[in-house]
Amino acid sequence: MRLSELQDKDIINVRDGKKIGNIIDIYIDQQGRSKGLIVEKTKFIISHFTSAGEINIKWEQIEKIGEDVILVNVIY
Repeated sequence: MRLSELQDKDIINVRDGKKIGNIIDIYIDQQGRSKGLIVEKTKFIISHFTSAGEINIKWEQIEKIGEDVILVNVIY
């Protein structure tokens, strides 16, 4: 799967069913391994939980990659 295909999917938190945001990038470590996704938060998440506009989601936090959404298990 390509990054461009992942970027079209909404990121949904399975803990509360809310949309977290959309993928803007992939985090890669010094050895060139992909470690997770960088997601631009929705305005609701930004205004109610933190002032930062991005959240890092580790591969271990991804529950399922579906046709239209990516389900993640994230604690804010």
